[in-house]
Amino acid sequence: MPAVLPARNAVAVVFILNGFCFSSFVSRVPDIRSTLDLSNGGLGLLLLAISFGSVLALPSAGKLIERVGPAGAVRLGAASCAVGLTAGTIGIGVFEIQSLAAVGLFFYGVGTGVWDVAMNVDGAAVERHLGRTIMPRFHAGFSFGTIAGSGLGVPMAALHVPIEVHVTVVVLLSFAAVLVAARYFLPPPPAEEVAAPARSAWLEPRTLAIGVMVLAFALTEGSANDWLALALVDGYDAAHWVGVAGFSLFVTAMTAGRLVGSTALDRFGRAPVLWATTGTALAGVLLVIYGQWAPLVVVGILLWGLGASLGFPVGMSAASDDPVRAAARVSVVSTIGYAAFLAGPPFLGWLGDHVGTLHSLLVIAILMGPAALAVFATRTPERDRVAA
Repeated sequence: MPAVLPARNAVAVVFILNGFCFSSFVSRVPDIRSTLDLSNGGLGLLLLAISFGSVLALPSAGKLIERVGPAGAVRLGAASCAVGLTAGTIGIGVFEIQSLAAVGLFFYGVGTGVWDVAMNVDGAAVERHLGRTIMPRFHAGFSFGTIAGSGLGVPMAALHVPIEVHVTVVVLLSFAAVLVAARYFLPPPPAEEVAAPARSAWLEPRTLAIGVMVLAFALTEGSANDWLALALVDGYDAAHWVGVAGFSLFVTAMTAGRLVGSTALDRFGRAPVLWATTGTALAGVLLVIYGQWAPLVVVGILLWGLGASLGFPVGMSAASDDPVRAAARVSVVSTIGYAAFLAGPPFLGWLGDHVGTLHSLLVIAILMGPAALAVFATRTPERDRVAA
């Protein structure tokens, strides 16, 4: 029996560090714009290098994990993150060269994509060995990491610490911590258990259905990250601090949903809980758009955050039900899900120019329909048939 508890703790640390590195960089985005003298559009194009790197790396992440194991892949991903963010921030803060910054951010995107798939694959293995749902709590750890990174970014920006110093120190220390944590990851399945797959995971209907569900929930989460604050400001003529407070409330509700959702998933099964969260997210988005009265909008934000909390982590668990094919399937599902982070913000921005920022969020409500249908794919014989 592998050492499951040390592996659980190691995976949790790696999730936290992934969020910590991400938000440490994102917290300095205003400094990046001013240092490079970029417009909002120019800044968006620069940051798009991260998304392109991730989307290009994700389809091959499964094969990499099958070759070197989750521990080896997470080390390689963290190394690419460290090199990419170091080069990118030096390109921004020292040389002020956009092309160098873009290349560095591209490699950061590659690294964080591989890191993401590897930590989810090992997290799912830990979950199977424990015999209870824990993946949402790993993703809550990522949220805590982002909160910590943002918190550190405030004094770093206020004290005018150079971005290349701040971010480089964070990623190098995080890389060192990942190297230590990866030692405690669970080993991959024995070679004799790994049979050659009959077909690509991209051709499996269940895997693609899980990917559709994850895409819908990823857009539900990502659209709040990108547009909730602006939607409150534009749609309700709220002060900027109110928009920021609304987004903070969303993140808090989503993190709370991930912390308590594991118990509900074990008690009622994946499908019933996910159907409840799709309905909760739908109700929340509609209240935010049409609530008009501040208390109703606040309730809507809370429901939206709770509703968005479980789709992505449960999708990772469902894709990993078969440990032999886990890496390939998580790679496929992650690639489909990350397409929402790549295409969602510009699409909602374009739609917002035509119907208004607030009403553009109706796209999320519409997506809850296919998400609810795709929930069937996450069912497992052991849990959901009993719960049904």
